[in-house]
Amino acid sequence: MKFKEIAAFQAVMRSGSMTAAATELYTSQPNVSRLIAQLEHSTSLTLFTRTAGRLTPTEEGLAFLREVERAFVGIDALKDAARNIRQFGKGRLRIATVPSLALTVLPLVLQRFHADFPDVNVAMETGSTQLVADRVGSRYCDLGLVSFLPPAAVTEAQPVAELAGCCVLPPGHRLAEREVITPADLAGESFISMGHGDGLRAAIDAAFVDDDRRVMHFETPYGATICKMVGLGLGVAIVNPLVARMHQSEVVIKPFQPHIPFVSYLLLARNRPANVLVDRFTERMIEVIAAETASL
Repeated sequence: MKFKEIAAFQAVMRSGSMTAAATELYTSQPNVSRLIAQLEHSTSLTLFTRTAGRLTPTEEGLAFLREVERAFVGIDALKDAARNIRQFGKGRLRIATVPSLALTVLPLVLQRFHADFPDVNVAMETGSTQLVADRVGSRYCDLGLVSFLPPAAVTEAQPVAELAGCCVLPPGHRLAEREVITPADLAGESFISMGHGDGLRAAIDAAFVDDDRRVMHFETPYGATICKMVGLGLGVAIVNPLVARMHQSEVVIKPFQPHIPFVSYLLLARNRPANVLVDRFTERMIEVIAAETASL
């Protein structure tokens, strides 16, 4: 199967005759007829019926046309990618991120980045910290954003923000008027925790090591889910303040002591080649996180 045969087939399907297709392709009608015959032979398909000098596409011909058109959409996409590569060094940016950042700062970063590079396609994957590290380490994604470092990272990690964890309470909670919440204040409270294996879970539990009288009813890996559960009165929790702010109409947010750092990291593949899109995206992300942190 050759490209000339496919082009002749498309031209015949568009024009409805070999003569018109020959005119479109700047060739002769016998040459178009020969190309169609070669295509039918190589595919073992009957693409047209020939009756009284007229060509009629068969069901096989129509089905094959759909596949041809689908393939040519991919070729057009490659042309666009080549154009973007010429302009930016890479026409597509793949990002892996944990949900807490996907739901808070990342949309703001994408807004600024898109203003700078409106023709660049950005694909975003959301998942666990380990999934993000795996995607970046394998170079399937260009960069990753996580809230703690995985135990065996095969990437370079750069801290881009550190925020103090806050305590979220249900509306009307007995501690809602306190200025600062401490571990002792949460004695006997139903506590919604991060999942086991989460680096943040270990940091939070460490704050209660000398006075842990929490009632551990629930655990979930996502801060947004935790805030929703707190808003429904299922317990209290310690979360990233950026996530808590998203739910400030549903929960009461209070400072917590001792300090529990919620650090956000940028992950990059080791020995990665220079990529202007990654560098520009990183710059925008640092700007947005700095602005969001200041607003807190």
